[in-house]
Amino acid sequence: MGIATDISVNNKQRYAKFLDSFTTGSLDAVTAAASDLFDPNAAINASHPINEAQPGTGYVTDIITPIAQAFKGLVRQNYVMIGGEYLGTEWVTSTGYFHGHFAHPLFGIPASGKLAYLRFGEFHRMENGKIVESHVYLGFAELIIALGLWPLAPSQGYEGVVPGPATHDGIIVGASDPVQSRASADLVEGMLKQLATEDNAWRPYWDDRMVWYGPGGLGSYHTVDAFADFQRPFETTFDGWGDGKEAGIPDVKADCKAGDGDYAFLHGWRMITGVHVKPFLGLAPTGKRVFMRDCDWWRCENGKIVENWCMLDIPHVLLQLGYDVFAEIAEDAA
Repeated sequence: MGIATDISVNNKQRYAKFLDSFTTGSLDAVTAAASDLFDPNAAINASHPINEAQPGTGYVTDIITPIAQAFKGLVRQNYVMIGGEYLGTEWVTSTGYFHGHFAHPLFGIPASGKLAYLRFGEFHRMENGKIVESHVYLGFAELIIALGLWPLAPSQGYEGVVPGPATHDGIIVGASDPVQSRASADLVEGMLKQLATEDNAWRPYWDDRMVWYGPGGLGSYHTVDAFADFQRPFETTFDGWGDGKEAGIPDVKADCKAGDGDYAFLHGWRMITGVHVKPFLGLAPTGKRVFMRDCDWWRCENGKIVENWCMLDIPHVLLQLGYDVFAEIAEDAA
């Protein structure tokens, strides 16, 4: 893992200024701010069913505009905003919620006519003060579950809107202590190396009262024991869980991971892979190998991981297993 640098500070300040454009509720303001920050050729990716957006302008036209049109009075609430360097590349990231009055359908998800929340996670690679590559995670599964439209088996965890950091200090626009950033990065990196072990060797890295805020379909879990009861069965659902190297799968890796103060982040658009060998959300084993778009933000305290916000593109995983959750919702609504 890398850590936040002087360049990271400059990038975070530019990104924070861009995020301020959301406070007016004006899509025109966001569009103008985006034109100043995004390179015209920036590669823009987002969760299924968006997947690949238009280069440059796609962040606004293909992602934010549909959300703003669906959620009347759209508000963006940022829980975490940090940045850092990874293998010579500089990244900024944020996570939180969009919310508003769900007045119009969103990518085929029917409007509720009520207040609704859509979780987001963004990762942007920056060069020379410009965003040149973006990956936007959107919690569509969580929204579908909240509307009571989830067509698959329910998770064993809590499903609902999750809070931001208990310490309310997840927005780090300025410089952070490099020693603390390195400590957070090393703590999380050490945990990740033990995550798929049969003896749960990852447990000592976590506070006993940790919280894992998982994606819709998997749920959230409080205390290390509750998380352990979820984690190992989930991993064994996909045989050969990992980075795909043993199976000769290319390009399965972290795109970025770094520490920034008490926080750390990770994102990989093809982060982990495995063969579907046990029931997943009620779907019988298919024997198919899937790739998971995965991202995390961690908060560390006193040498332990205390909070972890995780997002997976669950609809994209299901699509690889031959199940189109958006098509299923449309069929049920017909």
